[in-house]
Amino acid sequence: MKSTRERILHTLLKKPGSTIIDLAEAVGINPISVRHHLTNLQVEGLVSAEEQRHGVGRPRLIYTLTEHGMEQFPTRYLRLTSRLLDQLKSSLPQPMVSKLFTEMATSLAEDYEEQMQGLSMEERLELISDLLAEEGFTVEWEKSDGQYQIHEITCPYLQIGQSHPEVCTVDQTLISKMLAVPAEKVQCILDGSAHCTYVVQPAATVKN
Repeated sequence: MKSTRERILHTLLKKPGSTIIDLAEAVGINPISVRHHLTNLQVEGLVSAEEQRHGVGRPRLIYTLTEHGMEQFPTRYLRLTSRLLDQLKSSLPQPMVSKLFTEMATSLAEDYEEQMQGLSMEERLELISDLLAEEGFTVEWEKSDGQYQIHEITCPYLQIGQSHPEVCTVDQTLISKMLAVPAEKVQCILDGSAHCTYVVQPAATVKN
């Protein structure tokens, strides 16, 4: 038996733009209880609300799943991605596959080239942490023994990487390009480590 909040989320998945009355009828509880659940779901970032005018009178609120809310449901993206990579690797030589991943990361780094100009190494590290966080990573960095260590605590590519470790070149190349210094991987979660760690040496002058 699904919980009330799960039934509300499933209803919004099937019927985005539902009102409180719509949800109360679909879930089978009173509107006051629906409003309480929606408030909590909005706080969690799973549901968004917007006003909709419908003739004379006050506009009504309609509710929709956010991107985070959509992620609560199983998808076939993982299977599709894995199959696409299988096909890619069976059709192209390995060096070309690796080159494609490197070029993708290089292109992404170039999108942030202007933002990087004039930044110190540590300011660049902060920007990289924010960028990787948007991609689903949890990143921490520290300065130790005169060098910087970048720790990827969680990785959104983990399941894909187990079958296609080439994806690991994406974040490694991105870090190297954005810092303008090589990033050396010294730990990898795919090898049994708790997380992935990259080491970079501080550059005397960071080139743009």
